[in-house]
Parts: sequence; C-alpha cells; structure tokens
Amino acid sequence: MTESFRNDVLIKHSYLRLEWCKEALDHPVRKEVQPEDQRIRHWIFAPELGRYLRVVTLEDGATLHNAFPGRRLKP
Repeated sequence: MTESFRNDVLIKHSYLRLEWCKEALDHPVRKEVQPEDQRIRHWIFAPELGRYLRVVTLEDGATLHNAFPGRRLKP
C-alpha cells in the first residue's frame, strides 16, 4: 500500500477493512484501467456498506492507492 493509503485513506475512511480491499483485488465484480494514469479500479459489493466499494491500485494491480464507496457502478 502507498504511504498515502496508509496515512490518509485508512484514517479518513475508518470504516474500511483491508479484507474488503483484498477481496476486491482477488475477485472484482468489475475492473478497469484509468486511461489518464494507468491505475486500476477494482469494484466489489460490500454488504456491510450496502454499496459497491471502489479500490484503486497503482499500475502494478497490487499496490493499494485509494478506496471508497462507489456511486456510479453499473455491474
């Protein structure tokens, strides 16, 4: 995970669970590459949130960069 993810995202979004992020990387319901920076978006449905969680990794597809509930996913 990036330093920003560790020091900002996890603190700002204290409800996030690392197991959700891992599940999104291992078994996403949708995955896409952001054309502007090649980072990868992974989505998973988080029943505890009642919505989809978007997890963004760096280009390597493994380094966590950001995560937050998604608002526009149409699986």
